[in-house]
Parts: sequence; C-alpha cells; structure tokens
Amino acid sequence: MRHRSLLVLTTVITTGALTLTACGSRNEAKTGGDKADGAKTVVVIGVDAPLTGSLSALGQGIKNSVDLAAKTANKNNEVPGIEFKVEALDDQAVPASGQANATKLVGNKDVVGVVGPLNSGVAQQMQGVFASANLAQVSPANTNPALSQGDNWGKGEFKRPFKTYFRTAATDVVQGKFAAQYLFKDAGKKKVFVVDDKQTYGAGLAAIFSEEFKKLGGEVVGTDHVTVKETDFSSTADKVKSSGADSVYFGGQYPEGGLLADQVKKAGANIPLMGGDGIQDPAFITASGEANEGDLSTSIGYPVEKLPTAKTFIADYQAGGYKDPYAAYGGYSYDAGWSVVQAVKAVVAANGGKLPTDARAKVVEALGKVSFEGVTGKVAFDEYGDTTNKQLTVYKVEGGKWIDVKSDTFNQ
Repeated sequence: MRHRSLLVLTTVITTGALTLTACGSRNEAKTGGDKADGAKTVVVIGVDAPLTGSLSALGQGIKNSVDLAAKTANKNNEVPGIEFKVEALDDQAVPASGQANATKLVGNKDVVGVVGPLNSGVAQQMQGVFASANLAQVSPANTNPALSQGDNWGKGEFKRPFKTYFRTAATDVVQGKFAAQYLFKDAGKKKVFVVDDKQTYGAGLAAIFSEEFKKLGGEVVGTDHVTVKETDFSSTADKVKSSGADSVYFGGQYPEGGLLADQVKKAGANIPLMGGDGIQDPAFITASGEANEGDLSTSIGYPVEKLPTAKTFIADYQAGGYKDPYAAYGGYSYDAGWSVVQAVKAVVAANGGKLPTDARAKVVEALGKVSFEGVTGKVAFDEYGDTTNKQLTVYKVEGGKWIDVKSDTFNQ
C-alpha cells in the first residue's frame, strides 16, 4: 500500500491487486493506534485467490466474503481503535503467481493475516514465504493433508511444516474417505474407474478415495489422468466404457470434471461421476452437454443455506451488493477472515488496546487459540492448524442443480 491521507477514502486498482476501501498510511501498523487525532490504526487482511480465469467463480466468492467480514468488524467496532481493510490479489490458480502475491503481501507491513488460497498447489508455493515473515495464512479451501501434517502424514508421521498455516476446510483424508464410503455403501457402487488431473489437490484426493474404496471391498477397475485446461477427454472416456465400471471418481476441478462427465456419457457409459468439492459448482453442470443427473460430489461442511448460524451472513452478503455469489467457500472464507479479526482482537486487548510492533507473530500465536461460533459452525484449530470442524455433505445433480442428499460429521 502507498502512503495516503487519512482524510481521503479511495479505491485503488493496481496490476494484479484490488485494494478495497483502502485508506491510511503504510506505517500505521507500527504506531500501535496511539494517534493524537484519534484516527484508527489500519490493519490489512490480505486475500489470495483466482479472481480471473476458469476458477474465478470460486475466487470472487472468497474475496467478497472476506471483505464482508472486514466491513462487519468495522461496523460493529469489533476491535476498538482498529480499522480493517482488505487487499485482494489474483493468483489465477497458478502456483508461481501465488508465490509472487505472497511476497507482495509480506512487503505490505499493514498486512497481519492472509486468507487463501483456493488451490493446494498454490498454497505449497506460498507457505514458506509467509512463514519466513511470521505472517498468518488461513485457507478456506485447501484440502491436501501435507500442507498441515507434513509429507509423511500417509505413513502416520505427523509434523506441522509451518506454524503460520491454518485452514477452515477439512482435509482430503476426511473428504476422500467420506466419498468412498458413500459411493460403496449408500450408492451401492462396487467397480470404480479413477481419474485425476495430476494436480496436488486432485491426485491426492483420488489416491485417498481409492485406498478407502478398496478397503471397503470395492474394486478400482482402471485409472487415468487428464491435463488441466485441455478439453478432449475422449480417450479416457473410451477407457471408462471398456472397463465395465459402474462409476467414475474424478480428482480435480469443475472445468475438467464437467467435460469428463459429458464425454463419458457420450461414449456410452451411462454411469455417475463423483468428485470432491472442486467440482461442486453450477459450472460443472453447465459444462456438460449431456444430462448429468445422478452425478455426485462431496463438499466440506453442511450446506450454508441450511445452517442457522449462516442466516446473517447470507442476508448481509445479499445486502452488500456483491456482483458474484459467495459460492462454495463463502462461509469458510468469512470464518477465515473473522478468525484473523478475532486474533487481532486478542492481541490488541493483551497490549493495552494498541497493536504491538510484533503484531504478525502475536497474531499467529493467537490464531491457535481462536474459538467462536462462525457461519459454518464452531471455528477452532487443532495442533496442526487444521479445523476441528469435520462436517461434510454429499451432493447429487437433480433437475439440473446440486442437491444435498447426505450430511454428517466424519470421524476417522
């Protein structure tokens, strides 16, 4: 952020960044709120998400929901003496862009916490940058277990790589197993063909699903990979048809998932495709030219629209005039942003009502102790920075819409 007069309220758009309702000076976070004119100390919550490109529907919902959290905190004077701002950067779902954004956010000394990113692969390139600066990161959507539990989590060796990393989303360990149990036990499918997009999220989720499905007694009759941003998956669809599978599991995102579901059915395999939260978007349905009734997905948490705790969020979001919907991760993004607000609140209260000079390190410490009733339910983090909320939902395409068919709390 550049130096600005405190008397001017502006919106500034720069290359790759959107600074929302930004005012104040860059060195305000160092002043501890002790201003002769009574002006508030500006604290910035960074946001990193794909704001353009094929996943922008999710990214815009993330950005807007964090913006709403900041505005709500200001309206309610949640932290006396503090005014929250949001700086949102576009990573386009590209790891290198996310890393560059992390460096930029670290360089803005007003930033005391960051919400994002959407993609686990992007997060891998950001974590070290934030950790080196003691800057807290709270993702509303990352699900790869290694981000919080280390690369050897699958061997039962759990080690938190970065103390600055937190998430409000349940991991793929939970989601993959939940999906396998539903497909095998509830949907009655015994022979699955597994496809992934070779990305951190998709490949990891597919592997966890496959292992659990086989443990239950199911058979993985074939596997294949697709490439992100390609559109012709006919060869994979033919493999699915010839395998005799009664279902497909896809680890990946909705742009490729919708096209794969379409082409599998065009190949003559009238079987359901199931995926994770990456495909649980209306765009998955519209991407398919064939009717995809019966296709399935899992998603973290319960349907926001059905949570009593989400009523105020939904009403405020609608009243906020945001052009894009809050989408799949809106509630988790609001809760991620609010967790940063609550951490700042604790830090300021412990420092005599002023923001300390080592605010970033203090916010990281405070996040580990955060506990509140959020949009998505109870928000708190365990010793790895993972959410303690293990609620999941299975959705099914019915009548051209995603309809929730089963919600439960998953216990490993």
